[in-house]
Order: sequence, then C-alpha cells, then structure tokens
Amino acid sequence: MIKKYVVYSLLSGLVITGFSACDGAGKKADKEEIHNAATQTIPKEAEGLIGRWDITVEKEGKQVPSWLEVKLSGFNVLVGAFVADAGSSRPVSHIKLDKGKFSFEIPPQWEGGEGVFTIQGELVGEGIKGTITTNKGNVFNFSGVKAPYMVRQGEAQWGEPIDLFNGKDLTGWKTSSDDNQWVVKDGILINQKAGANLITEQKFEDFKLTAEFRYTEGGNSGIYLRGRYEVQIEDSPKDRHPGALYYGGVYGFLAPSEMTTNGANEWNTYEITLRGRMVTIVSNGKTIINNQEIPGITGGALDSKEGEPGPIYLQGDHTGIEFRKISITPAK
Repeated sequence: MIKKYVVYSLLSGLVITGFSACDGAGKKADKEEIHNAATQTIPKEAEGLIGRWDITVEKEGKQVPSWLEVKLSGFNVLVGAFVADAGSSRPVSHIKLDKGKFSFEIPPQWEGGEGVFTIQGELVGEGIKGTITTNKGNVFNFSGVKAPYMVRQGEAQWGEPIDLFNGKDLTGWKTSSDDNQWVVKDGILINQKAGANLITEQKFEDFKLTAEFRYTEGGNSGIYLRGRYEVQIEDSPKDRHPGALYYGGVYGFLAPSEMTTNGANEWNTYEITLRGRMVTIVSNGKTIINNQEIPGITGGALDSKEGEPGPIYLQGDHTGIEFRKISITPAK
C-alpha cells in the first residue's frame, strides 16, 4: 500500500510531506535518538573523574603545574583538554577509563619530536595520581585535586589603585632566575632580551589591572594574572583572524573578538578585570573579551593552586618588551 510520511528538518524547521511504498508488514520507524545534553546520564564509573583538575607534576626535582579537564561526549565517551607546564591547551579526543584507571595520548606541541605523550592515572579518594610519559621516554609522577569554581557573588568593591611600577627601579619585583635582563631607563621598564620573568612580590586575588606596553617586530611576551593565566602580547598582524594564541587572547583558551593592536613599536594598553575565573579585557579602548570564564591555568603558570592569590608576572623569557605603566586596583 501507499504510506504517507513526514520528514522534519531539525535545523531549518522545514516540514516535507510525501508518500512512500511499503510492504504489508507495516514496519515501525526507529525510535528517534535524543541529542540533548541536559538528559545525559554520567556513567557511574566516570562520576568522580569528570571535571577540571589542578595538577602538580614532579619533574626533574621540581614541582611544575599542569591541568586536565574531563568531559562526557554523547552517552559514554570521555573527552577533554590538557595543559602541560608549557604551551597551550591541547584537545584530548578520547580518555579511556577501565576499572578506575584512565589513560589518554596527545601529540607533542612545542616540545617537538615524534611519538606521543601518554598520561595514565587513577582516582585516589577525592584526587587523582598517575604518570606522564613523554614522547622521549621520560616518566614523571603527578597528583591532582579538583579545580575550584571560584564563583563570586554580588558587585565587586574596589580598593585604592597601586602603582606596581614606580618608574625608577624594580622595587616590589623579583626575577624568576639569575638571568635578569630587566632595567629601567627614562621611566620605562625594559626587558632587553630573552631572560628571566619578572614577578611581583605582592600577591592578589581579584583586581583591575592597567598596563601600557610596547613590543618590537616579532615581539612575544605576556602578562600572567595571579601568576597562572597569560594574556598574550604578541606581534600579531592586524589583518589576522583573532585567536586564543594571538594578541589579546588568554593563551590557548579565550580568543579576542577583534585584533585591536596598534602594532609593533607603538604603545598599547590593556585594562584587565579579573573576578574569580571571569575576565574582561579592554585593549586600546575596545572590549575584546567580555566577562568570560578562564577554564584553567595556561602554560608557563607558576603553580596550579587556582584557589589562592597570586602575583602579576611579566614574561621575559621570549623576547624584549617595554612597559611605561603597570597599576592594579585590588578588590576589597
């Protein structure tokens, strides 16, 4: 017989009606699949693992930070993102979980070389622990704790502005190593060439930060908020499509809405507001990131203790950079 059918286009809302031939058995249509994240049921085995993790890696006698996010894709597949102690956030296409133990592989990034990194771990109480095996065969132990949500309630109350740079010397700052290339000339803070990073002695929680800076052609630096989240300073071409790795981005996580740099050898300004994980960035008078969440630490972070106050640090280990103003207004 002839059977009428109706096809619904979920994307356009278009309804198409027609007829089709069918046999006498009258086959029933397959049950419609539900594609609704709100109806997902987290597999019991994965309940403790899903979420964001602040990780500490024991690497060559030092404790270095890392970060992992585990998410449910569809009905039972785990995916995520991973940040090592350097580089940007890397997507994880499949996290395998079997009898409480998880593992995944990622290709090298700025480390170079062939092969893959293998991360293996397990839930231990409310934390995780495991090993990272590099593509060169080095094995490092790690442990991790659930990352805090850092949700702020109500309107922020701001204190008095503090000049972090006094225009005269490095008072209030310390360097990350003995290779200090930071000097002050004619009221300008200058990193002459790649060397140590510059870190404030004072630590902050929520704040508004204003920085005026200038880079040369090919320049690459950054400002780390609480010592953990890098706002990128880079000689990105003005006609480049905005991206999380370019000027104005929160490195590897948040892309600016437009490329607002004044260019190399020109003074640029950032006005950055950070409350909990929520960040707003105004570059040269234009809001390019508006109250967006920073998921986790970026590569180069001082530590992964996201719930604690941290310093402002200026990246000095890439290229030279100049600052003529750095001020901060902490929240009360």
